[in-house]
This record gives sequence, C-alpha cells and structure tokens, in this order.
Amino acid sequence: MSGELLSSSSSAAGWLSDRDPRLRILAALGFALVVVNLHHPPILLLALGGAAALAMAAGIEPRQLARRLLLLEGFMLVLLLFLPFSVPGETLFQLGPFMASQEGMNHALLTLLRANAVVISLLALLGTLEPVVLGHALSRLGVPDKLVHLFLFTVRYIDVVHREYQRLRQAMRARAFVPRSDLHTWRTLGWLTGMLLVRSLERSRRILAAMKCRGFDGRLYLLGRYHWQAMDSYFGVIAASLLLGLLLLEHQS
Repeated sequence: MSGELLSSSSSAAGWLSDRDPRLRILAALGFALVVVNLHHPPILLLALGGAAALAMAAGIEPRQLARRLLLLEGFMLVLLLFLPFSVPGETLFQLGPFMASQEGMNHALLTLLRANAVVISLLALLGTLEPVVLGHALSRLGVPDKLVHLFLFTVRYIDVVHREYQRLRQAMRARAFVPRSDLHTWRTLGWLTGMLLVRSLERSRRILAAMKCRGFDGRLYLLGRYHWQAMDSYFGVIAASLLLGLLLLEHQS
C-alpha cells in the first residue's frame, strides 16, 4: 500500500483524498458487508461498477489496478476451473468422468464478482491511505490500542526484517549456496528461517530497551487530529443511500 499504487497528489483524487479517514474506513466496511450479501449478477455488476468508479476517483490508473488485481485473478481462475466440478446440480458440460454443474458455475461467477468489487473498493478507499494515518483512524474508531500498536509496528519494521533477510540471503550466495530440491536445501532454508526469527527477536529487544530509555510506558500517543467537514457528511449520506439502494434492489429481485 505504498506510493507505488497511489498518487494522492493527483487532481482526480482530490475530493476522495480529502475525506476523513474514519469515514473511508466505515464506507469500505459497509460496502464489503453489503456486497457479500448480494446474490444477483446484475446487482453485483452495479456494485463492481461503483467500486471501479471509486478507483478512478482515487486516481488509480487502470494499469496499476490491473497489476494489483493480478494475483486475485489468478486465484479466481483456479476457482472458475474447479468449483463447477465440485458443486452438485444440473449438468452444464462433461469432461471425461467429471461433470460441471450450472449451479457451480453460477457460484463461481458470483464469487468472482464479489471478490473483485470488494478488493477494488478497498484499494480505492483504504489503499490510498498512508499506513500511519490508517492506524490513527482505526484508533479513533475505537479499535483496541494493542491491535493498533501491532499494526503500526508491523508497518514500521516489516522493511527492516526484509533487509535482514536480504543480508542473510547474500551471505548464503557468497558461500555458493544454490537452492535445489534436496534435503540440504530444505535444511538450509530452515536454518535461514530460524536465524531470521532469532535476529528479529534480538532486534525487538533492543528496540524495546531504546523505547523505555525514551520514556515508553506501554502506550503510543497518537497526535493525529481529524476534523469532520460538511463534505464528509455529504459523502457519507450518498454512500449510505447507494448501499441501501443495492440492498433494496437485491430484496426486490
């Protein structure tokens, strides 16, 4: 969720990037809850179109969005290939002893639409937030402090752990290690994982000692302040109305 995906400086993203982070979290949560309860393809297509519109408003370029969705679509492809053969129902076609059902195909298509709509909306509403801002907004919404601290520490130190991993891998290459499918390779990778965990634990102890030297008492003081604006209220009302409209369409279908 770094700057690779986002360009909050884009003029197209101005109105969305200016919205209160708490509102964006609530909107993403509400959208996800509504979408997973939709069961008709036309209504799911409307939800997917709304998510795509949010992505455009957030300034996410189509190429960037496609790259972010690549892994999801790979999983969805596997789902489309196997789910029709695992759900009983009316036979759609047959491949040897395996029969694909119409119900299984419908279920796979619904899952595909739901997953894409939810992921695109999360990328637009939350993926364009700085991780620290997201953590502070979660705290303002009442998320337990321990979870917020864990999230902020993870964001801060995941790159540190990655650099430590790269140093260990470089040391292995300097000793002419070439991974193969044999017992020596698996044993070496196990040692690599264990050493990474040990060094991470040692670093965490040093960090904790440094924080205590600076007066850390088990609590992180969040200095961010958010001010609810009139446009936030308008956006919240519009978002709630659209989500309610999707539920009404689902109920009437």
